[in-house]
Amino acid sequence: MDVSGQIKQLSWLESSQQWSLIWSEPRQQCEVYAFCGAFGSCDKKALPFCNCLTGFEPKSESDWNLSDFSKGCKRKTQLQCEDPTLAHGKSDKFLEMPNIKLPLHEQSMTVGNISECESTCLKNCSCNAYAYGSGGCKVWMGDVLDLKLLTEDSSNGGTIYIRLVASEFSSSSNKSGIIIGAVVGTVGVVLCLVVFAMLRWRRGTMRNPKAVEGREALRTEVSTIGTIQHVNVVRLRGFCSDGARKLLVYDYMPKGSLDAHLFHESNSDALDWKTRYQIALGTARGLVYLHKKCRDCIIHCDIKPVNILLDAEFCPKVADFGLAKLVRQDFSRVLTTMRGTRGYLAPEWILGMAITAKADVYSYGMMLLEIVSGRRNSQQSEDGKVRFIPTWAASLITEGGNVLSLLLLDPRLNGVAPVEEISRLRKVLLVYPRC
Repeated sequence: MDVSGQIKQLSWLESSQQWSLIWSEPRQQCEVYAFCGAFGSCDKKALPFCNCLTGFEPKSESDWNLSDFSKGCKRKTQLQCEDPTLAHGKSDKFLEMPNIKLPLHEQSMTVGNISECESTCLKNCSCNAYAYGSGGCKVWMGDVLDLKLLTEDSSNGGTIYIRLVASEFSSSSNKSGIIIGAVVGTVGVVLCLVVFAMLRWRRGTMRNPKAVEGREALRTEVSTIGTIQHVNVVRLRGFCSDGARKLLVYDYMPKGSLDAHLFHESNSDALDWKTRYQIALGTARGLVYLHKKCRDCIIHCDIKPVNILLDAEFCPKVADFGLAKLVRQDFSRVLTTMRGTRGYLAPEWILGMAITAKADVYSYGMMLLEIVSGRRNSQQSEDGKVRFIPTWAASLITEGGNVLSLLLLDPRLNGVAPVEEISRLRKVLLVYPRC
């Protein structure tokens, strides 16, 4: 069992002298007991998974921001059970939470109805929650652990009532307050409608919007790049998930994606060698950061020109982490059923074997070949046959040395490229298929 609370089975790989993850139980973090700590609820469909209950806040905001929820949550306002007068003459109340997997370590009470069950809990300052159903009255003393939110159609769900200070509940007993609130609310609605109309009038439209499909892809994208920052990794500014509508907001990249600059026939718009070389180096730096410098090794799994964005200065940014996999730095391999893009997949991935960060290196090598040559790694000739560019390039690289390797250059460059830089990239192209 490791620090995540999961039991994991590992296999020692003699070839790499490293451990490989084979199996883990439980598979989902919300299934780990008390994963969100005291007074925290776990929702496997939310981001982040853990949230403090209403009336509570994280005990350690810094740990919470690092996705360490083990310390749980604390009350924003202490209970007034010992002296109801401190809450303006009102005792503590209970917040109803339906569709909850009831926690363990409850105490059963013999009562006649739900009101008596509530009263029983209210009389004990140590009682923080109760539930009443077919199993009778159940109360929880001290910290309430292992709360899990379930779907509405789940048969395992129940309703739990969490104890809160009276001030957490709005009062409706003052008639004049209701009238004032109604007037203020009406005025507020009118103002909101006016503001909404103005915003609609002034609102622009995003250029070339791209739909982000699937809750899992959105969660992967946000959890992967939401907490990292590097000059060669695209920066996530925010996200929104509203039903089927899912949006990710990044820094605007005025030069678009790399493929738009590589695969066109115009000589005037072709990238010069210096720009291509800097794009190759910047992308490599971004991958090194993802693989080595983050707390968890991030395997992108879909490196290709369309996923390299360019800012106004043609600085490359690795983007689109929808297929990314997180691997702890002390592990080396991960099994995945996700599919990348044909032409960039490492051989071990095609064979269904566990992949490592080297899969990104292979994809990078294929992309590097496209950066140098200005050709897609596979092309269909006039006779209908598919020409695999890496096969042709391999003979030039291995047999011809630096001089013959110049034949790989995009014809639009007219052979203009420093020999020492060609030599450096040639070494990378020789190595990446063997990674």
